[in-house]
Amino acid sequence: MWVIDMLIVGIAGGTGSGKTTFAEALQGAMGDNCVIISQDSYYVANTELSFSERLQINYDHPNAFEDELLIEHLRSLRGGASIQVPVYDFETYCRTPHRITVEPRSIVIVEGILVLVNPLLREMFDLKVFVDTDSDVRVLRRLIRDVLERGRTLESVHSQYLKTVKPMHEAFVEPSKKHADLIVPEGGRNQVALETVAAVLRQYLYDGENRLVATAKES
Repeated sequence: MWVIDMLIVGIAGGTGSGKTTFAEALQGAMGDNCVIISQDSYYVANTELSFSERLQINYDHPNAFEDELLIEHLRSLRGGASIQVPVYDFETYCRTPHRITVEPRSIVIVEGILVLVNPLLREMFDLKVFVDTDSDVRVLRRLIRDVLERGRTLESVHSQYLKTVKPMHEAFVEPSKKHADLIVPEGGRNQVALETVAAVLRQYLYDGENRLVATAKES
């Protein structure tokens, strides 16, 4: 297996922090050279469990994610192979039979609340970013998202936040900030940080093109 010239960026942050917005803004700046992979796609399948059993799972704990599969997929992309990313259904709390094909790109962005927690996953990232946003803002964003986009009730969002989201944020998400190369306040709304990271990525693409030209001339 040959290894392609690829930069893998990990973007972490609490729920509703704006990390997805930040990742999408970077992708928009990079165009076809960039692809985003969400850690949410790698929730453990749990297809063998009943709906009521799936409701009892702590989805904000590191064990809720199949990091091994994500790591395997990132290695495959770096090796030049396409991957089949799982599709997760947030209304049923279960992985679906569908898959999305993702081809290798020069820049791969992996975003998720816990992507900087697992040291084996962390090792896959060439650049590690943590999006840091006030807790009040984050909880309001999560409330709106879960009710409007994921079919949740106000009561269920409130209960889940107090039972798992807040304590898991304090136990795992917030401490993972120490592993970041760059901490971004206010997520996708931080235009200065966005332009700074985009400039780093553009320089990487520019250097890669120069390496290809130099190799072609040598041969």
